Amino acid sequence: MAQVQISEDLLRQIGAEKNSLGEIWGFIRRWPIIPLFLLVLLIFTGIFADVLAPHDPLIARPDNRNIPPVWETSIVLNVKVGDDPLVFPDPVDKPIEEAMLLYNITPTLENTANQEAVEAAFKEAGYLAKVKWSSWEHILGGDNIGRDLLSRIIHGARVSLVVVTVALIFGLLIGVSMGLVAGYFGGLIDEVIMRVTDIWLGLPFILVAIVAVIAFGQTFTILIILLGILSWTPFVRNVRGEVLSLKTRDYVSLAKVAGCSTFRILVWHILPGTINTIIVIATLRVGQLILTEAILSFLGAGIPPPTPAWGAMVNDGRPYINDAWWISFFPGVAIFLVVMSLNFLGDWLRDRLDPRLRQLN
Repeated sequence: MAQVQISEDLLRQIGAEKNSLGEIWGFIRRWPIIPLFLLVLLIFTGIFADVLAPHDPLIARPDNRNIPPVWETSIVLNVKVGDDPLVFPDPVDKPIEEAMLLYNITPTLENTANQEAVEAAFKEAGYLAKVKWSSWEHILGGDNIGRDLLSRIIHGARVSLVVVTVALIFGLLIGVSMGLVAGYFGGLIDEVIMRVTDIWLGLPFILVAIVAVIAFGQTFTILIILLGILSWTPFVRNVRGEVLSLKTRDYVSLAKVAGCSTFRILVWHILPGTINTIIVIATLRVGQLILTEAILSFLGAGIPPPTPAWGAMVNDGRPYINDAWWISFFPGVAIFLVVMSLNFLGDWLRDRLDPRLRQLN
């Protein structure tokens, strides 16, 4: 009887734990906790980048080239022969021995015991060597010219945040204005605006951006304009669709009878009805703009160097991907997390504010 009672108590305890886990999972599904956290983290990092970054993201220290992350056991050997520095990042167990054999130095227990012994062995052979071990001073390691990777990622968040915010506002103003005009007036104006939108959607944006950078130079202004004209098209289409429905409402007809101007009707009576749609589209476009900015920076048509940019950082580490994988990996992870979080947040806002936009890409 006692065993039966214990079993029943155990089953009730397991059932209560399952219910608790189910409630937690249901709460996470109802509210985008992780995307919101990452978005707040991005904004916080962008605002306080100067305080959070442990090092200056623009200062390069040659002896810190390709330093591995703090948890890596690999060693970076920086050998200088004359004015030609060579870097040997190697994740194997005995990288020092391999580097010594490369320079015809016989590794022994004595000359590989510590940093000073290794440097002394290379000095005897006629080389100036500097052994760098991974340390907490550079948590995520260093890039190919010795800049702190964590500091560059933090400042890259600020750059992405500023560029994308300005470009989104620019595109939002253009797109919403054109959508209001096209939907309200209709006729030839609507036809012209929609055909221009269709033509723009058919253009290969990346190719257009590269040509624009070649023609006008690689500057922040050019990048913001390019991202702005990329972001306006979905606002036009969806706002126009909302206006076509809203302009037939009774309160709009009453506003016309009352003698309200067209501008007042559009701004005070029709525009508020499109706010939910605008919020959803803007949230979804932020992720796309960050990804596009990263692609352009990766191709050399985005943020001008040496300003930290996630896409450019991924490109910087491409030649070293086999040895110093962290140079490209961590900026790539930052891009992935931010874009995915914004997409999930946009989907949640769409379902909450306007489920009719489920077909929106």
